[in-house]
This record gives sequence, structure tokens and C-alpha cells, in this order.
Amino acid sequence: MAEVADHRRELAEFLRARREATQPEHVGLPRGRGRRTPGLRREEVALLAGVSLTWYTWLEQGRRINASNDVLQAIGRALRLDDAGQEHLLALTEPGTAEVDAPQEAPTALIRLLDALMPAPAYVLGPHWEFVAWNRSQERLYPRIAQLAPPRRNLLWVLFADASTRDLIVDWDIHARQALAEFRSATSAVRHDETMTELIDLLVGESTEFAAWWPEHDVSGFETRLRRFSHPVAGELTFEYQQLAPVEWPGLRVVAQLPVPGDDSAERLAVRHHPF
Repeated sequence: MAEVADHRRELAEFLRARREATQPEHVGLPRGRGRRTPGLRREEVALLAGVSLTWYTWLEQGRRINASNDVLQAIGRALRLDDAGQEHLLALTEPGTAEVDAPQEAPTALIRLLDALMPAPAYVLGPHWEFVAWNRSQERLYPRIAQLAPPRRNLLWVLFADASTRDLIVDWDIHARQALAEFRSATSAVRHDETMTELIDLLVGESTEFAAWWPEHDVSGFETRLRRFSHPVAGELTFEYQQLAPVEWPGLRVVAQLPVPGDDSAERLAVRHHPF
């Protein structure tokens, strides 16, 4: 019963956060005067989605009501959710599962893949974005990865709670926000398990930005993008951030930071053999 209450509450929080983040002009409505509600009013969402105000209000209050996928998708369109947002909305109508089929250690085939990607930094993530394996270039890029222990050996913890990462990643706040939105979308299935609860509690306590941004309920699918690093030894580096999903191990993700054509960042990182 607790999981049922949790997923209804999380659905309500998500709808409220996205409603408040959607401005009237984004959906073709006049802002008008005297608007005290940030974003849309509940009655505006209900009107745009073609549902009753009472029913939508109950949904935002986390009451025990049922909603078809068609109706939820109509609400998602009213809130201008993209594909990742729509998928997340539907996922929130069901309790999160406590188990995802993923090996505790990286399969040898993925270890060989990481080595084959050298000199590009690359790593394997588990279902909660924990680091499962990485190659030598990734350890040169971020030396502390080998020193961390669970639950801090985790990409999200590294982004938000390790002060050295803020100096390493150029435009840290932009990349951290994007990663947080992708993390929420990618971890819907395990959002209520013990490992996730421990990680979120840890981050709320150790990162003021995470504590402020997590309640905003931003979601996003993965997007290929360039990421720049200000490395203390190799200088300024630029890589294309890419993610691969191994079909044989769907609970794992391979993240590769690929060289950009005409740029020597990977080579400069690889030839630095100074101890960190």
C-alpha cells in the first residue's frame, strides 16, 4: 500500500510542477491581469485536456482515481510534455519496480568495448547510474572515480556533490540540469527502491542545487551533445557525449565521450601520464 501511495503522490507532484512551469502563452492563452498562480491554473489544464476540473484537481491531489492512457496523454499535451515527459507521466501511474535485470559487474564484452574505445573516455552505468566499469581515459579525465565507494560511486553524485567536478566541467550548471532531467526519466522503474531512496537522500543533504532542482520534476530523454572540460593537466578538452544501450544487458548503459573531428582532446588526455 505504501508504494501505491508513493506513486500517486509522485504523480500529483509531477503534474503540479509541470503545470506551474507551463506559461499561458506557451499554450495560446492570454496571461491576463491579476494572475497569482505560477504557470497555468488547474481549470486551464482541465479545459485544454478536455477533462472536468474536479477530476483533474483530484488527480493533482493524489486521490484514488483511475485514468486511461488516452486521458493522461491529453493532459501531457496540455502541459506541453515531449515524448520523454509523456513516457514519464505514464510510468508514474504505476508503482516503480524494485528490481531491474542488470549484472552487478560489467560483462567482459563491455570491458573489451571500453578498451576498444580508447583513447576516448568511456564508462558503464548501472540502473541507478552507478559506475560499473570505466576505461583508463575516463580515469585520467576524472581520477577520483577509482577512489569512490557506493553510494557515492555514482554519476549523479559526482555531478552534484563532488566540488572538483564543478571546476572540471565547463558550464557545469547547464550540464548538471540536463543530466538530472535525463536521470529522472531513465530511472522511473527503480524510483522507489532502497538504493534510489538512499541516493536521493544523500544528494539532498550534500548538494543545495540538487535539493532545489529535484522538486521541479524536469524530465528529458538522452541528447547527444558536446561537453567541454577544463582539465588540470591536459588543458581544455572537448568531447561528444554519447550513450549506447547494449541489447543483451538492457539495465546497463555505455557512455562514451567521443573525439570531435579535427580536435586532439583524446590524444592530449591519453599522453598525460602524470600521477594525479
